Amino acid sequence: MRTGVVAKKIGMTRIFSADGVSVPVTVLQVDECVVLEQKTMSRDGYDAVKLGAGQTRVSKLSRAVRCIYSSKDLEPRAMMKEFRVTSDGLLDVGTLIRVDHFSSGQLVDVTGISIGKGFAGVIKRHGFGGLRATHGVSLSHRSHGSVGNRTKPGRIFKNKRMAGHLGNVKVTTLNLTVHGIDNARGLLFLRGSVPGPKNGIVFVRDAIKAASVKVGGEVVL
Repeated sequence: MRTGVVAKKIGMTRIFSADGVSVPVTVLQVDECVVLEQKTMSRDGYDAVKLGAGQTRVSKLSRAVRCIYSSKDLEPRAMMKEFRVTSDGLLDVGTLIRVDHFSSGQLVDVTGISIGKGFAGVIKRHGFGGLRATHGVSLSHRSHGSVGNRTKPGRIFKNKRMAGHLGNVKVTTLNLTVHGIDNARGLLFLRGSVPGPKNGIVFVRDAIKAASVKVGGEVVL
């Protein structure tokens, strides 16, 4: 298992294939992630790689974080992220990871923070159909209706789908296809949408639950 990368979501666009089909893609920018630290099984109890990404000023970092970069003679980075890897996926400190870490056609998983939408009702939040338009219903057409039970148990169960805060949670989209890469500009084109707003930070890794596709009678992972 290899390490992932830290990327910035630029936005969405479309790319036309050779036969004229419009392919919706999300554009991500990988800004030269650098390896800051190795975590090994013998020393830390697990194998992982800690990456630094983005540019920032030293004055914005705490003294403890500044010591991490100064001890390794590396430029300060805006954020750090740790990826679990296997022992054969460990990388040396100072190694730069660019967009060519991935290849066209492979499947990846993308993790990000979804767009926050504030307080939302059950129709927007859960897709409820609402109440009837007539026959006694007034001023509550978009309400959720009854949520309780009889005398026993006499309470509302946990995780009941009701109105509440929507978005601003950690979301992982699985099995997105890498439509193409641009090494010169550090751009990664993924088919479909990824969670998060424009200029949001996302984490891209190799797909761990790659869907099997049947091609010509054979199952291809």
